[in-house]
Amino acid sequence: MSRSYGQYCGLARALDVVGDRWNLLIVRQLLIAPARYRELLDGLPGVATNLLTDRLRDLQAAGVVDRRLAEEAGAIVYALTPWGAELREPIEGLIRWSTPLMARGPGGDRFHADWLIVGLRALLTGRAAAPQESRVAIAVDGRLLQVRATGSGIEVTLHDGGDLDAVVRADASIVLGLAAGVLTLDDARGLIDVEGDEAAVRVLFKQGGRNAAL
Repeated sequence: MSRSYGQYCGLARALDVVGDRWNLLIVRQLLIAPARYRELLDGLPGVATNLLTDRLRDLQAAGVVDRRLAEEAGAIVYALTPWGAELREPIEGLIRWSTPLMARGPGGDRFHADWLIVGLRALLTGRAAAPQESRVAIAVDGRLLQVRATGSGIEVTLHDGGDLDAVVRADASIVLGLAAGVLTLDDARGLIDVEGDEAAVRVLFKQGGRNAAL
């Protein structure tokens, strides 16, 4: 790596690899899915092309990221190595830690709905497991995400076209507040639309309450 803290400390050595600006956001994008260079640029608004190239090169040299051929002939994609994928846990911890910082809303910051694929899993994982499987879609900014809750955990993806128990439509800040547990569905009344089984939504967000239309 180009710079090192020069400290025999696990945190310092981890930061030697992923502590530079943009590195963890590149990892966030690759936790969503392997991506082509152009897709990474699109998902990282504000990054310069030469800087993204440098960061990808450094992450490859460190063993965090690989370049590989996609199933489509001739398409090169970037993907996390198994070691790089282990960054999910610390990244999810940082997302949970950021809850007070997110409470003030987006302001003028950019937002991509696909970032919720990582954010919602981080916020919902570790809360009480759902007693039965449910599939709830979250509609934000024209994107439809699917949250699948089972007794073994939470899975967040783009909607796969399958059957859903409910669809929740709201602004990103409301969805994140619900997932973090700082808002209830009753708090969000009038700011959220639920189509389908509201009980499934309450189970997903670990909330009780009456089964009332919002």
